[in-house]
Amino acid sequence: MCLRIFPINVYILAEYAKELILDAIDHKIIRVLQQNARLTNQELADEIGLSPSPCLRRVRNLEEEGLLNGYTAIVDQEKYGLPLTVFVHIRLERHSDQCIKGFEYGISKLDEVMECYLMTGSSDYLLRVVSKDLKSYEKFVREKISTIPGIAGIDSSFVFGQVKRKMEFPAL
Repeated sequence: MCLRIFPINVYILAEYAKELILDAIDHKIIRVLQQNARLTNQELADEIGLSPSPCLRRVRNLEEEGLLNGYTAIVDQEKYGLPLTVFVHIRLERHSDQCIKGFEYGISKLDEVMECYLMTGSSDYLLRVVSKDLKSYEKFVREKISTIPGIAGIDSSFVFGQVKRKMEFPAL
């Protein structure tokens, strides 16, 4: 049997080869940086077991590929002055493209909304909102969320306490 490889197949294989494949070292770099992104390259290299040059090359590759999207400080929400966390379930009136885009645009402009997830089930969206106190949250709902067109329902669940907060992914 004779196998022929046409140029198109070579192109497909070349495109497939460009896909980023993470090895155990890449995973370890990501986990260590999730625990402490302030490490110097030398400290990171020592922790991973690489010399500094290959370690830096791998970190830069992870950044270029979009796996590492930035570095940030983890701030104590309560000490910052926003001790109230509320999970807000949103139901839309319609699921038209216009209604969805309008809601998502409106939510993207609200600083109090820390996270917004498109959901399955009884809610269309789940928001994590932070606020100074109950009165501030009420003002937020009345003057900001409620003014976004297309919302059929808003259900708020107030956080009593945080049981677990984890910043690093589980090992693969």
